[in-house]
Amino acid sequence: MSLIDQIDRNKLPQHVAIIMDGNGRWAKLNGKERTFGHKNALKAVRASIECCRELGIKYLTLYAFSTENWNRPKLEVAFLMTLLSNAINKEIKELHSNNIRLNIIGDLTKLPSSARKDLQKAIELTKNNTGSVLTLALSYGSKEEIIGAIKTIANQYKEGKIIEDDITEELVNNNLYTHNMPMVDLMIRTSGETRISNFLLWQIAYAELYFTPVLWPDFTHDSFYEAILCYQRRERRFGKISEQLTN
Repeated sequence: MSLIDQIDRNKLPQHVAIIMDGNGRWAKLNGKERTFGHKNALKAVRASIECCRELGIKYLTLYAFSTENWNRPKLEVAFLMTLLSNAINKEIKELHSNNIRLNIIGDLTKLPSSARKDLQKAIELTKNNTGSVLTLALSYGSKEEIIGAIKTIANQYKEGKIIEDDITEELVNNNLYTHNMPMVDLMIRTSGETRISNFLLWQIAYAELYFTPVLWPDFTHDSFYEAILCYQRRERRFGKISEQLTN
């Protein structure tokens, strides 16, 4: 039986987030420059999108470029920004034809103007699509996101728009980049690293974490299905005990 046939369609995560890690190491293993790994990572992105469509998973969020990534060598950063624009321009028609809506989270003011324009065109083209939602986290850092939410709420309090009792989990959620998305159910990280790297810290509060040694360019449809199967074998208790879930 194939892996996809083993998946219970009634126990799927609603929101999957992926830390796409290992491009540089994959390139080194193949005797190439790091940029070679980034180029070959696109097929793993396509595979993950296709898996979500096939299974009916509504939300897929990919950690494409962190706030810390700006500290990488300038030539590599420039290459990644060009690759981003090229990939968006190349893939957006297919995303649109598959009824996928593109969403972006992060501090986009730091991106080159050409990349911002390409992203805005893609967002505009797909804004009315009703299928899956593909979110790219670009120039994104969760600490910065949470600080921004705190500042917004503090200003609302200062201006008398809210009182202390209004500051709830829901209010914080509503002031995050992801305010129109559900919390993450499954967070996947490739390459064998077992850390979160400042990614969706609030949103993964009760997510199942799945770490795989597979380097991102080698991440296939079956790699994704294995993560889903692992997710389905876990008992999600949300602070309760097993007997309560059974009852």
